Amino acid sequence: MITLFRNSIFFGVLFFVLGFKLNAQMEVQISFENYIQRVKKHHPLARQANLQTELGEAKVRSSRGAFDPKIKGDLSQKYFDEKKYYSLLDGGLVVPTWFGVELKAGHERNEGVYLNPENNNPEDGLYYAGVSIPLGRGLFMDDRRAALRQAQLYAEATQAKRTYLYNQLLLDAASAYWNWFLAYYNLNVYQEAYRLAEVRYNAVKKEALSGNIPSIDTVEAGIQFQNRALLLEEGTLAYENAKAELSVYLWDEGFVPLELSEGSIPQSKEQSEFSFADPKWRINLDSLIAQHPELKMDRLEWEQLDIDRRLSIEQLKPQINLNYNPLTEAVGTDAFENYSENNYKWGVTVSMPLFLRKGRGEFAGAKLRQEELTQGINNKREQLRFQAKAYLNQWTTTFNQIEIYRRTTADYERLLEGERRLFENGESSLFMVNSRETSFINAELKLNELMQKNRLSEWAAYYYLGVLLEVVE
Repeated sequence: MITLFRNSIFFGVLFFVLGFKLNAQMEVQISFENYIQRVKKHHPLARQANLQTELGEAKVRSSRGAFDPKIKGDLSQKYFDEKKYYSLLDGGLVVPTWFGVELKAGHERNEGVYLNPENNNPEDGLYYAGVSIPLGRGLFMDDRRAALRQAQLYAEATQAKRTYLYNQLLLDAASAYWNWFLAYYNLNVYQEAYRLAEVRYNAVKKEALSGNIPSIDTVEAGIQFQNRALLLEEGTLAYENAKAELSVYLWDEGFVPLELSEGSIPQSKEQSEFSFADPKWRINLDSLIAQHPELKMDRLEWEQLDIDRRLSIEQLKPQINLNYNPLTEAVGTDAFENYSENNYKWGVTVSMPLFLRKGRGEFAGAKLRQEELTQGINNKREQLRFQAKAYLNQWTTTFNQIEIYRRTTADYERLLEGERRLFENGESSLFMVNSRETSFINAELKLNELMQKNRLSEWAAYYYLGVLLEVVE
């Protein structure tokens, strides 16, 4: 009878294993590569990342608008006591240049009974063309040039920000997938362990009621069954949470959110490629870190602050603007027939703050912000280097551990099978079978964890090296 009891347990376990494999064949696998490409193509954050470059281009266009030629016009008239006191008309074109010089051309026509003598001009008006040149403040840098250069730096920064956002999205998405991978295969282990414990517990109860074995054996089998039930509940919860997290990254065209369909499973362990860190990543670590998108953004921000600093230096200079406009009277359709170098209008304007508090304050503030950012860049560079090294180490270590633990798990399985045969022949106890089984289950769980860590550490290493998007593309 005892032999029959032991065989019933064995065949019950065998039936479960075959049934589990049959059901698994009905599942639809979602490969990691296809999943990542879908995330990269359809996730809203991917669109947000691409928008960054468009924002940069828009800001550059806006800043270039400060250098657009302008048409100007000014008309002022006064009528009183049925008389035209005066009519002052001045229209023309102003062309700003990159060097701070403004080119001007226009036509001036004034008339009236009480016209100010200085505004007198020929009947057909006067034509003029000339320049306005800053000789002090604004000679090397002004608001327009500063705004355009900062916009160009901002556009470069948006390229780095795009890469940064993509890297963050891909890392989070990969983490969600491999958490799902771990939760799924752990759940398989828990389900198998639970059903094994259930089969054994029912068989033990039956044999104890028949008087073939001591009833105390049911206590041990029941405890094992209860523990497995608890583990199954925890594993189910972890799996459902992992599914929910993964669904956050599943989107279709048109930014339509998707849910993970029933029957979807991660790729198999056999299809998953586990590797160790290529030595090239360690050799090129410092150069890769230097080009990290986060550091690029900080360096470009530093350059923007440097433009602010240079602009503040201009505030310490006197404002000296020289204006020179040659004048000519139109004769018929020829505006330059009567041109003479002796006909011109010129002037100079000078202004200078007495205490220069604004300029000095802005200069000091810009330098302090630069110093603050420099320290932040240095700290961030070291943090990125440390994290990259740590994940490169973990990447290689987990690969070696996987190779070791595959053998360890196989050895535990052989011990379990040997213990079961001894139990069937009456040479072992239920306690020893449970012990061997628990060791095998723990080894399977540990192997699953190492597989997850290997892929996560690989992608985390790419992230901290700043090359994750390049690897995916």
